[in-house]
Amino acid sequence: MLKLFYNKPMQPFRMMLLIAAFMMNSVIAQCEGNATAFDTLAKNAILIDAKSGFVFFEKDADTAVPPASMSKLMTQVIVFDMLKRGDLRLDQDVLVSADAVKRGGADGGSSTMFALPNSKVSVDNLLHAAIIQSANDACIALAESIAGTEAAFAQRMMSRAQELGLKNSTFANASGLPDPGQRMSVRDLSLLARYIIQTYPENYKIYSEPQFTWSKITQQNRNPLLKDYSGADGMKTGYTKEAGYGLVGSAMRGGRRLIMVIAGVESSEKRRAEAQKLLDYGFSQFRSINLFDAGDVVAKVRVWGGDERWVNLSVPEIFRVSLAPFEQEKAELRLSYKGPLMAPVKAGENIGTLKVYVDGKPVAETPVQTAASVSATPSMWKKAADSTLIMLFGG
Repeated sequence: MLKLFYNKPMQPFRMMLLIAAFMMNSVIAQCEGNATAFDTLAKNAILIDAKSGFVFFEKDADTAVPPASMSKLMTQVIVFDMLKRGDLRLDQDVLVSADAVKRGGADGGSSTMFALPNSKVSVDNLLHAAIIQSANDACIALAESIAGTEAAFAQRMMSRAQELGLKNSTFANASGLPDPGQRMSVRDLSLLARYIIQTYPENYKIYSEPQFTWSKITQQNRNPLLKDYSGADGMKTGYTKEAGYGLVGSAMRGGRRLIMVIAGVESSEKRRAEAQKLLDYGFSQFRSINLFDAGDVVAKVRVWGGDERWVNLSVPEIFRVSLAPFEQEKAELRLSYKGPLMAPVKAGENIGTLKVYVDGKPVAETPVQTAASVSATPSMWKKAADSTLIMLFGG
């Protein structure tokens, strides 16, 4: 059984309840043996947990390499930032210059949305084309519209990378087309992908869209994981002769999301196989643990001004968590709710959250709700006494 300990309130009207040290040995079947050795054909690779940032595997992860179109993630971050601030609108039209079409269109032999020179295209369509089709003309058009020139936009990319703590990234363009000044490490790419997933969940949904049609031309999403890898929903492929084949990919299973990056793979077929192998390795580390069944009581909390002094808190549905063996002894449960909890209280009201932490970072959570109703007390004396206690000691 897990034991619940009450801490003093962290701040007025808020209490943190800690299930100490988790004692995972009592609730988790131990995994036998050590994780098998793993390697990949990719020259550079990394696999991280999206929630905690823990690194499950890395191979030459800090070397700055040509990222090809994977660097478009930084272009997209700049656009996402501006949309969030209101400096850019999805329905806003952008001029696609003749130069954007020449360097980033079909004549340049690169990934394109087939925009016409000097045409106007909405930010929404350009963004979809840049993400789904990896369209270079779309990226150049966005860069020129935002910063005036692609070179000026690349400076913005550099500044944003520094703000995000990307230590091995330099940018010369918005598209990832070959340039000596365009370099990123796979670790930086994984951090950038994690930032997008956590900061822009609505925009992230675009990465999972299977296709995009523009000017009656339908092109498929280039991410091979989307076709047949269960749980995959992003993010970005890359290829140039210099860089080889690369992929930033993400998938979720059992409530845990992994992010992988590979670079320097010899072929598209090997890229797909190595990406799946790396994700399979990561997901194989987890074991699913049923912590609470639906309706299980997880705590009892004080009710002020009620005809009952306490009410149970329960979870509305089964609460499972997937943990790797090394996470089990470090895991702890924290239950938080906003207080003071004043009567009347309705049964089934969500008032807090139960979270699983590993090394102080949340990896899973579920809401908690009141298991019963508590009516307000008719006694004026009891109400007055409770009000006095709240003022003296807090909720």
